[in-house]
Amino acid sequence: MEKIYSNRRQRVAVIGAGVSGLTVANLLKERCDVTVFEKKSTPGGLIRCKREEDGSLFHICGGHVFNTKRKDVLDWFWQHFDSDKEFVKADRNSVVFMPDGVEVPYPIENHMYKLDKDVQLSFIHDLLSMSHEQKADNFEDFLIIRFGRTLYDLYFKPYNTKVWRRPLNTVPLSWLEGKLPMPTVVDMIYNNFNHVEEKEFVHSSFWYEKNDGSQFIANRLAEGLCIRYNQSIEEIEYADGKWMVAGETYDKVIFCGNIKQLPSLLKRLEAVRKYDKPIEALEYHGTTSVFCEIDENPYSWIYQPSEAHQSHRIICTGNFSKTNNSNGGGRLTGTIEFTDYMPKEEIMEQLKLIPLHPQYKDHHYSQYTYPIQDANTRTLIKDMKADLVQYGFYMTGRFADWEYYNMDVAMGAAMDMCDKII
Repeated sequence: MEKIYSNRRQRVAVIGAGVSGLTVANLLKERCDVTVFEKKSTPGGLIRCKREEDGSLFHICGGHVFNTKRKDVLDWFWQHFDSDKEFVKADRNSVVFMPDGVEVPYPIENHMYKLDKDVQLSFIHDLLSMSHEQKADNFEDFLIIRFGRTLYDLYFKPYNTKVWRRPLNTVPLSWLEGKLPMPTVVDMIYNNFNHVEEKEFVHSSFWYEKNDGSQFIANRLAEGLCIRYNQSIEEIEYADGKWMVAGETYDKVIFCGNIKQLPSLLKRLEAVRKYDKPIEALEYHGTTSVFCEIDENPYSWIYQPSEAHQSHRIICTGNFSKTNNSNGGGRLTGTIEFTDYMPKEEIMEQLKLIPLHPQYKDHHYSQYTYPIQDANTRTLIKDMKADLVQYGFYMTGRFADWEYYNMDVAMGAAMDMCDKII
C-alpha cells in the first residue's frame, strides 16, 4: 500500500464534513494539502444541531454525547477541547416507560424486582431454564436466549419491533457488537438482588458540550480546515494515477459519505461495477426526530416499548445542558424519535399518545440513520475497499463502512484508517 510521505505534499480530497471527515482532515492536515467537500452549509453530518428562535437547541438526529472505551480516541479528542471549561460530565439516567405507567430503570433486566410478582416469578423461571450455550441465528433468537421469553415479550420484542419495523427473526446479528449489555444469568440475578444501578456500567457517564451541543464539536473540529460548503460532488474521475474532484486534481480521495452514492460517483471506474447491485440492495432506516417541550423529569434517555404509539425513544437533551432549553425559561426540551418518515399531521396525532405531555416545536427527517447489515455486508465492504485502495481511494464513516457507529467509534475508525495510509 502506498504511504502518504514524500517531499511533495500530496493533495487529498475528503468527501463529507461529518465526524469521520472532520477527524480524517485533522489527522492528515499536517502532512497533506487537504480539502473537504461538504454538501450542507455547516459541518457535522448526523451530529448537526440548530438553534430555534426561542434559543432552544434541536439535535436534528439523536442526542449526541461523547464517551469512549479507547484511550487513543480519548487523548485525541481532548487535544481539541477543554473538558473543564467547555463540557459537563454527567451520569446516564435512563429509564423504560412501561405501558402500564411503571418506570423501570435501564437496563430493564437488572430491575425486574420493580415489576409485579407474576412477572418476577416468570422471569426467575426463565433464568433457571436458560442456557447461553445455545447459538442464535438472528436477533430474535439472541434476545430470547440471552434474556428469556418473559423479558422478550414484555420489552425487547415491542421496543425493537418499533425500531426495526420488521420481524426480529429477519434482523441479522452482525450489527450487535458493543450495542447491548451481555449479562449472564448470574449477572442478572446478582444485579437484581443488589439493585445495581446503571452508573456502575461502561458508558454510564458521558461528556456533553455546555453550549451548542454536538454542533460545538463539529464547529471546533472544522476550525483551520479547508472546507468547501454547499458543494455536492456528483462525480469524480480517475485518470493517469490522479483523481479529478470538482475540477481539481488530487492524489487521494477519502470518502466519508454514503456508499449508496458510489455507483454514480465512480460511474467511469470499471473496477467497481461488480458492486453496483450489492450496494443498491443494502437496506437502511431513517429517523423522524421531533423536537418538543416535555414535562420536567430526571432522565437522559427514555425507552418506550408501548404499542399505543410509534415512538421508541425520548432523548431529554434539555437535561444535558440548561442552554438547550428556551431562553425564556420554558419547559424542558427533548427529541422524540420515530423510525422512518412521518408527516407532520401524523406526528401531531402521535404526540397526544406519548407520556410527558410533549408540545411540538420542530421536526426533521433524516433518510439515512441506521444501516442494516446482512451476512454478506462486511465482506462486501472489505472487498470493495481492497479494490479501491489500489487507486488511492479510501472509505470510512457510518454509511461508508455501513456500520452502526456512534460518534467516538466513527472517530476511532477514521484514526485506524489514517494509521494505515500514513
